[in-house]
Amino acid sequence: MQNDLPLNDPHALHGRFVSHLTRSTYAIILAGGRGSRLMQLTDWRSKPAVPFGGKFRILDFTLSNCVNSGIRRIGVATQYKAQSLIRHLQRGWSFLDGRFDEFIDLLPAQQQVGEDWYQGTADAVFQNIDLLRRNEPKYILILSGDHVYKMDYGRMLAQHAQMEADLTIACMDVPIEEASAFGVMGANDEGRITSFAEKPKQPACIPGQPERALANMGVYVFNAAFLYEQLIRDADDPHSDHDFGKNVIPHIISRYRAFAHSFDESCVGVPDNGVPYWRDVGTVDAYWEANIELSKVSPELNMYDDEWPIWTHQEQLPPAKFVFDEEDRRGMAIDSLVSGGDIISGAVVRRSLLFSSVFIHSWSTVEDSVILPNCEIGRRCKIRRAVIDKNCKVPDDMTIGYDVEVDRKRFHVTEKGITLVTPEMLGQRIHQIR
Repeated sequence: MQNDLPLNDPHALHGRFVSHLTRSTYAIILAGGRGSRLMQLTDWRSKPAVPFGGKFRILDFTLSNCVNSGIRRIGVATQYKAQSLIRHLQRGWSFLDGRFDEFIDLLPAQQQVGEDWYQGTADAVFQNIDLLRRNEPKYILILSGDHVYKMDYGRMLAQHAQMEADLTIACMDVPIEEASAFGVMGANDEGRITSFAEKPKQPACIPGQPERALANMGVYVFNAAFLYEQLIRDADDPHSDHDFGKNVIPHIISRYRAFAHSFDESCVGVPDNGVPYWRDVGTVDAYWEANIELSKVSPELNMYDDEWPIWTHQEQLPPAKFVFDEEDRRGMAIDSLVSGGDIISGAVVRRSLLFSSVFIHSWSTVEDSVILPNCEIGRRCKIRRAVIDKNCKVPDDMTIGYDVEVDRKRFHVTEKGITLVTPEMLGQRIHQIR
C-alpha cells in the first residue's frame, strides 16, 4: 500500500492508487426508504425511484458516482414498493459487464437471517453479510440512495487507506440551524472524529465557527472485516435500533480509528459559489426547488459534464417538438428544460422542467412547474408553481396554482405554496388494486 503519498497531492488521488482501492471495494446502497415527506409522490414508488432532473431517478446520482469512481461491484438494498426501482435498474443499469467482475446486485429484504424485514440501516447491511463475505472486498462503501450530488469516492478511499482508519465518514459543514436534521460530529486537527450525536436538539458547532456544524452525509467507508465484527455485535444487542447513526457509529467513535472526510475534497464540479452541491430532496418543496433550479442559466448542479456523466435508462423517444406560431397560439419554452418526446403545441412554458413524453395543448401556460413523464395538459390550462406527477391528464380549462384555497380542496399544497397533483387527485385510477 502506497501510504507515503500525501493527501494534498492530487496525483495521489488518481491512477493506480485509487484504481486499486476502488477495485477492492464493494458498495452497498441503501435504497429501501419511502420518503414519506414527499407525500403522494411516494405512494407507489420508493424515494430513490422518484424522477429527477428531466430524465433521471434520484438513485442514478449515487450509482453514477460509484461507476465514475471506478467502483463497479454494487449492491442495492430495496424494501418499500421497489418494483419501479427494480425495473429501472434492469433497464438502465445492465451495461455493467459481469465478465469483468462488474455488477449490480439487487438486495430485497428476504428475511435471510430471521423473520424480520430490514429493521434499520445497519440491519439492512447485516442481513446481506453473507453476500458481502462471498465477494471478498477489502473495503465496503455504504451509501444512501436518496440524495443528489456528485462525488469521487476514490478520494475518500485514498484518505481512508492512508490514515489507516477503521471507519471514515464523509461530512460537510451546514448552518447550525439545519444541523438537527443530521448526525453531527466533532473532529480534531488530524481529522479524527472525537464526538458524534445523531440529530441532536442542540448541535455542537465547528470550533471557531459558531454558526456552522459538521454534518454526516451518510457516506461511510469501512474495512470489511471490521464492519462484519461491528454488525454482528450490533445484531446481538437486543436494545439496539440497528441503525448506523444511532447505534453503530457512536459505539465505534471512542474505541476505534474513525476519521472525517470533507466533502470539499471529493466533490466533483464545485459550483461558482464555492459551495459543494448536495441536496436532500426529501420534501415536496425541496424537490420542486432543486428541479426548478436546473432551469437557471448556470445552475449549481452541472448535468452537462462529459467527464462525470449521470447514467440512466435511455428511452428511445423522438426529439421534442414545438408547433404553431400564431399571435395567440405559439409553441415555445423559455428558461426551461424539455425532454425527448415532448410536444409543446401552441402553448407557453416558462421557468419549468418537463420530463419525457409531455404533451401540452394549445393556449395553455405552464410556469415555474415540474411536469413528470407521460403527462398531458389540456387546452387553455393555467399551471404555476406545481409538481404534476407521472401519467396525469389535466383536463381542458383547469387552473392550478393560482388559488391556494381552491387547490387545497382537491390537491396537496405545501407550506411554501407548491401544489402537488397526482392522477388519483384528478380522479384517474392509474393503479388498479381491486
